[in-house]
Amino acid sequence: MKHRANPWLKPIAEHSRQTFASVVSLVAEWPRPLILDAGCGTGMSTSLLADRYPDHLVLGVDKSAARLSRSPEDQPVNARLIRMDLEDFWPLARQEGWRFERQCFFYPNPWPKPEHRLRRWPFHPVLPLAVACGGVFEVRTNWEVYAREFSLAFGLLTGTTPQVTPWRPPVPETLFEKKYLASGHALWRWEAATGEQTNPPD
Repeated sequence: MKHRANPWLKPIAEHSRQTFASVVSLVAEWPRPLILDAGCGTGMSTSLLADRYPDHLVLGVDKSAARLSRSPEDQPVNARLIRMDLEDFWPLARQEGWRFERQCFFYPNPWPKPEHRLRRWPFHPVLPLAVACGGVFEVRTNWEVYAREFSLAFGLLTGTTPQVTPWRPPVPETLFEKKYLASGHALWRWEAATGEQTNPPD
């Protein structure tokens, strides 16, 4: 609630602005509904989302050059991988007036140590801007606590607290999902729409 009342004002890195400018040009050339694969890692999930939603432009955003370097070579034409910090991406997307149809958070780093909790998306001050960019949020994780924290934070911002449920995909859609299923981990998921009432003050 504090973060909603006090907008995220961290200065945006110049290299992020330059990268985002190229994304703006891409979106202008492809007037399609947008899907964000937040923290896409190797881009495996980005590729699968693009296949599932062929009429959309799927943007996979991750700050790790090492992870992105392991992306599939045969990405669908409607998928794009972008090296960028999401802390910079969401404020710029908000400034651009973008509204996503979906935002996917597949196995984000849960930062399990208590001293690192403010790095988790549910606690992060940029979350209100992410929610303001709209769409259906889908969260998957192997840590039930993280799923419930994220669900509660989403509920405080939107008025709708999603139900966290066990998740077992028929086919793994990320390398983490494949790893966790193979090792017998319980997986958790929730999905909910942001609605139109969630925009924070500019």
